[in-house]
Amino acid sequence: MITSVKNEKVKSWKKLQKRKERTEQGLFLIEGYHLVEEAWKSKWEIQEIIVQENSDVPHWAKGFSLEYVSDNVFQYISQTQTPQGIAATVKMKQQTTINGNQVLLIDAIQDPGNLGTIIRTADAAGFGAIILGNGTVDMYNDKVIRSTQGSLFHLPIFQANLEEKIPALQQDGFSIWASALANSKDYHTMDVPEKVALVVGNEGAGIQEQLLKLADSIVKIPIYGKAESLNVSIAAGILMYHLKG
Repeated sequence: MITSVKNEKVKSWKKLQKRKERTEQGLFLIEGYHLVEEAWKSKWEIQEIIVQENSDVPHWAKGFSLEYVSDNVFQYISQTQTPQGIAATVKMKQQTTINGNQVLLIDAIQDPGNLGTIIRTADAAGFGAIILGNGTVDMYNDKVIRSTQGSLFHLPIFQANLEEKIPALQQDGFSIWASALANSKDYHTMDVPEKVALVVGNEGAGIQEQLLKLADSIVKIPIYGKAESLNVSIAAGILMYHLKG
């Protein structure tokens, strides 16, 4: 059992809390029974499972490399308020395949909770992929991962330059719908294309002008009360379910 936070393995796990280190190691850290099991069920490559002393080990985990650690070590690497006593290091996946006719494009969303909720909703709505544009929060951020409730492992999610990706999707037969208030039409008045890529934008600034110019349609969700706008994850959810028809 590892009992010191100065242990080299522990230092390596702790480093995974930073994006730069995750990228360099090609690994990220997940916590909790549900997330670790979802990674396993979804056939992501688990490098090792970290178990806090006196915690239960799931039956399916027995074949993996298990590292037992003391309470103080687990608290040191944990980023949750009430740790469950199990964590894992998982290899990042290089994914570029789009499975299906609906794709979500994310332009510079910065709140981890928003991104995680959007990923979870896209999974529930049966979208074929999520493409993260420049300036978007890291999908392997611990708050993003927790907010996805495991949906991170269920559909392709990858980074790309949206200015280059949108024309490529259009060549592949996708119509581009951008969500914005100016020069837009109510979404429910529009015919839903067979293949569609929906763009949602930054919480404060919205979608960048150069991306709006590339869109085939600009759509909005009507506001019937006095709120100025909708939270981006709510707006994305309404539009994604509409596009699934």
